[in-house]
Amino acid sequence: MRAKTLCVEIKKRHILAKSLLAPSDAAPFIEGELFNDVVVDESTWSVVDGRELSITLEKVNAQEWWPHVVAGAPKIDVRRIAPETSRLSDLDAETRATVEKMMFDQKQQQMGKPTSEELRKQEILKKFQAQHPELDFSQANIEM
Repeated sequence: MRAKTLCVEIKKRHILAKSLLAPSDAAPFIEGELFNDVVVDESTWSVVDGRELSITLEKVNAQEWWPHVVAGAPKIDVRRIAPETSRLSDLDAETRATVEKMMFDQKQQQMGKPTSEELRKQEILKKFQAQHPELDFSQANIEM
């Protein structure tokens, strides 16, 4: 199979993939209305190892699980899909820091200890008190 022997059309809500060498009455590889909208300019297709047609659809709503690709195809129970587990080391630095902070805060709350934000506020207050020893905070009711 070669790319020039294929007809692949990806539209906002429709897909068609067929062989140009097949008889005119042959069924396409896939054809039908998509479950939901795709970003046409970000969706691609390619021939892999001369034997496999690979189609990548960029969904408008990337967070949505589709029960099927095209109308009429067998549906899957998307509630039974278990997202693959990932390691913190797989994440970019910013995302990893956010996840680590959330995990720390959750653990702190479970132990009845202050969260990272509360610890930060306590540190700011300590620095302020150290810079202003003339102020008496002994009777102050400061909530974090």
